[in-house]
Formats: sequence, structure tokens, C-alpha cells
Amino acid sequence: MSIRLGITSKLFFAILLTCVVIALAMAAAMRTSFNQGFLGYLNEQEEQRMETLRPTLANAYAQHGNWDFLRDNPRRWFSLIRPPGMPASDAVPGRPRMAPPESDLTGLNLRVSLLDADKKLVIGNPRVSQNAKLKAIDVGGNTVGWVALVPFQQVSTGAALRFQEQQLKASSIIGGIAILLAALVAWLLARMFLAPLRHIAASTHRLTTGDYATRVTVASGDELGQLAEDFNHLAVTLGKNEKLRRAFMADVSHELRTPLAVLKGELEALQDGVRPLTSSAIQSLQSEVATLGKLIDDLYELSLSDVGALSYRKSHTDILDVLRMTVDAFQERFAQRSIALEVGIPAHQAAFCHADPNRLRQLFANLLENAARYTDAGGKLVITAALEQRTIRLEFQDTKPGVPDHMLPQLFERFFRGEQSRNRGTGGAGLGLAISRNIVEAHQGTIAASASALGGLCITVVLPLANGISS
Repeated sequence: MSIRLGITSKLFFAILLTCVVIALAMAAAMRTSFNQGFLGYLNEQEEQRMETLRPTLANAYAQHGNWDFLRDNPRRWFSLIRPPGMPASDAVPGRPRMAPPESDLTGLNLRVSLLDADKKLVIGNPRVSQNAKLKAIDVGGNTVGWVALVPFQQVSTGAALRFQEQQLKASSIIGGIAILLAALVAWLLARMFLAPLRHIAASTHRLTTGDYATRVTVASGDELGQLAEDFNHLAVTLGKNEKLRRAFMADVSHELRTPLAVLKGELEALQDGVRPLTSSAIQSLQSEVATLGKLIDDLYELSLSDVGALSYRKSHTDILDVLRMTVDAFQERFAQRSIALEVGIPAHQAAFCHADPNRLRQLFANLLENAARYTDAGGKLVITAALEQRTIRLEFQDTKPGVPDHMLPQLFERFFRGEQSRNRGTGGAGLGLAISRNIVEAHQGTIAASASALGGLCITVVLPLANGISS
């Protein structure tokens, strides 16, 4: 049976293992450094002792003229090299004779040797190796002998061993405390870093079940805090999209139901003989079918533009020329509605843009149709253009009725009508401006609605010019 570790346990063990490895590596390095350093310290102390032996042995050689007085005479040898201040065992009356002293701390007396001028052993430790340290003994400017010292290879004396064990024990205790502290810090870090992630994971689970009101508390300004903020933005966006989806489905079903209900009623009336089959009845049926077809076409266009599948064949296009041609096609439509149409653009002026002329014509047609539908008879629509270095600004201003300020941001939403009294006799399904916004954005432009100085609505379209050039 395999054990599955959670992310908290994984992070805890990862941090703990890292700290343990570091602690062990530091302990090993400290132990090696201490051993080498301690041995070096002891060897350095012995070298200093060797310096004190040189004048003593030189004076003894000067008194006797050779080293024969020391050959096979270890007692005399130990008396010469005894530590300073240590009395000779046979110099104190009333005390028994004692063996020659081993040394003070390092056992120097057992590892030092005396060599003659030819580096042959006179007395002392016979195991003089090649790595032994030699100090010359000079008498009258001539080298008469050598003091040889076998260096430490390991700690061997009782005091040194006890000192070494104390240091290693202290290092082990410090390492153990460091590992315990590392475990505590790893546990705290795992909880501190993963607590926000657990909250986000739980909130994500609720979000997948449709609870779009769930939020995560932002408790820091680091990456985890940014993740929490992004999650909250995602929840808001998903909730808004779900609301729009439901509203869209309700609006679509309502818009389709109305013309179908009218068609069904009129067909039943014709079938029952309540209404005679006249040209006016057929024209009424055709009108409802046309309304239904227009709605389906608008829905199809909107769906294509939403997913970016609406085809655009862009070329070097004169925006103002496309606008003039579209306005000419709507002259009769405005005349029927008794609405004056004024275009404040010089005939010779041009503004080129990298755009699809057919989609621009569809954009302008939607804006003109919107003005024709909702402007009162006897009013007017004024179209102006302002060229800048890199953009062109088009304004469509009509007369009453206007749109309340709080409704202006909603004009480009699907199925939105500026006033509830507007019905299908005067207005469409409320998709024209939504399609227009998608067309403008596909041309890297902007479109906005505001109150018109003429008392109605002002639609402002800003499009980028090709290479920032206008003429």
C-alpha cells in the first residue's frame, strides 16, 4: 500500500532534508577542520619547544666537546630536555627516584631525537622518518648536530583526547539543536506558505460547482497574494459571464418567440377564416418572416464576431469614401422618416485606413439605421469627422429622444434598448450596436456613447489611420 504525501508534507520534508544535509555537512567540515587545526596547533607548540632545546644542547656540547656523554644515557638526555620549571627527580632529597618525565601535554620527550652532524642517531626516538622536522644545533658557527621531531599524526595523549572529545560533543549538540530548529522552521514555513494555497484550492472547488460568489482573502502582497487577487477577478468574470449567458438565452428565446407567435396567430386566423387571405395579410406575414430572418442573421453575425471568426479582408481603404457611399444609400430612408441628414465632411477630404470596406459599411449602416429608428420625426442627424496625426474621429449626433446617462454604458450590450417603450415597430432586436463594437475593436479602434449636444445620442468612433497619414 503506497503512502501519498500531501504538498504540505512534501514541502516540510524537502526543507527539513535540506537543512539536515547542510547541518551534517557543516558538522563534518567543522570536525575535519578542528582535527587538522588542533594537530597543527600541537605541532606548532612543539616546534617552539624545539627552539628552547637548541641553546641547551649547544651549551652541553660545548662543555663536553662531543655527544658521547649522551649516548646510551637516557637519564641525562631527559634531564636536558625536561620542560622548564620541572625539577629533576634525583635532585630533591628524601624523594624516591622517578622515571624520566614523558612530557607536559604533547609527549614531546618521547618523540624528539638528537642527531649528530651527519644526521645519525645519538639518542632519543629511533623512528625518525623523512617528514620529521629538523632544527640545527650550532656551536662556534659550525653545525654539530640536529634536533629531530616526529610530528603528530593523531591526538594520542589523555588531555588532548579529552579536549578533542569535548569539542566533538559540543559540535554534535549544536548540530542536533540546529536540526530541531530546522524541523520547526520547515513546519512553520510549510504551514505559512501552503495555508493560502489550501484556501485557494477549496475556493476553486466551490467555483467549479457554480458558486461564483466565493472569494479568497488577500492577506499579502507577494505572489500568493497576487494569485488570490487573480482568483477573485476570475470568480467575478465567471459570475458575470454566467449572468450574461443566462440573460442572453432569455433574450434570444424572447426575441424568437414574439415573431413566431405573431406568425402563428395570423396563420390560425387565416386558417379559421377569421382573416381573409389578402395582399395586406401576406405582406404582414412577410414582414414577420423578415423580422425573424433579420434577427437570425444578427445573431449569426454576433456569434461570429464574438469568437473572432467573422471574416475580414482588409486593404488600404478610404474610410470617408465608404461613409459617404453608405450615407447616400440611407438618404431615402431618412427622408421617409422626415429626418434631416447632414454630413459635415468636405468632398475632397480622405482618410486611409487598413480596414475591410464591407465591414466598415456594415458598421456605418448599423449606426445610421439606429439613428433612423430612434430619432423623432422632424429631427436630424449630423455626421462629422476630425483627422488627427494617427487616428480619425467620427461622430454621429442625433436629436431627441436621448438616452439616460446611466444607460449609456449598456448601449453596446446585446438586446439592450435605450427605453422600454421602444418596440419592434420602431426598434430592432438590440444587436446592431453590439455587432458594431466588435467590428470597431477588430480594427483596433474604439466606440463610445454619450449625450448629444443636439439633445439625442452621440456615437463616437475612433479608428487608426494607415501609417498615421491623412490627407
